Amino acid sequence: MGIVAALATASPSPSQGQKADAADPDGVVVRDDFERETPDGWDFTDKAAWRIVREKDRDNRVLELFQASKYEPPVRSPFNMALRREADLGGFTLDVKARSTTRDYGHRDLCLIFGYVDPSHFYYVHIAKEADPHANSIFLVDGKPRVSIAEDRTKGTAWTDGWHDVRLKRDPGSGLIEVYFDDMKKPVMTAHDKTFPHGRIGLGSFDDTGMFDDLVVKRAEGR
Repeated sequence: MGIVAALATASPSPSQGQKADAADPDGVVVRDDFERETPDGWDFTDKAAWRIVREKDRDNRVLELFQASKYEPPVRSPFNMALRREADLGGFTLDVKARSTTRDYGHRDLCLIFGYVDPSHFYYVHIAKEADPHANSIFLVDGKPRVSIAEDRTKGTAWTDGWHDVRLKRDPGSGLIEVYFDDMKKPVMTAHDKTFPHGRIGLGSFDDTGMFDDLVVKRAEGR
């Protein structure tokens, strides 16, 4: 089975000890600290580009995108994606720690994927050093090359070589999408869109490298 078909048809199956209990009092539906040998519970556009490593600065294990994926998307969209298997969600709040490990340049980025239906239909957040029509925005992939849908966004994201806190909030009822970076009180990007009411969530980059840790996803009330 090819990569595109595998991502489109993969059936949800929780990894050992990483899925939160459905009755979690805090509403957590996914919790992954990556404290294991292999990245079970995830599907990748190219599994060879991802690994779990011990990160010396935090002295724990993290999910690392360490090289470019050998993947050609059917339409212009991120090349490097890790999709959580059991996380098909409508409304949610996603929190994750992220670290960019590439050189410093305008399109230096990491991405969050959500509303993923198949390789040609999903949303993603592109968190980049400088904003332009193709960077540092919220994008819709709907059977054609990605289109920016952000209504408000900053002129760029202050990536450093250290770790940053990233939050993504989605309310499919109103269509509201909000992205936060380090400051959890004021979003750095907002949009409204109802094209895909639910879908899988994921982590990645358009064409850079990086690390992720301490993923926590809470389902919104009534979702």
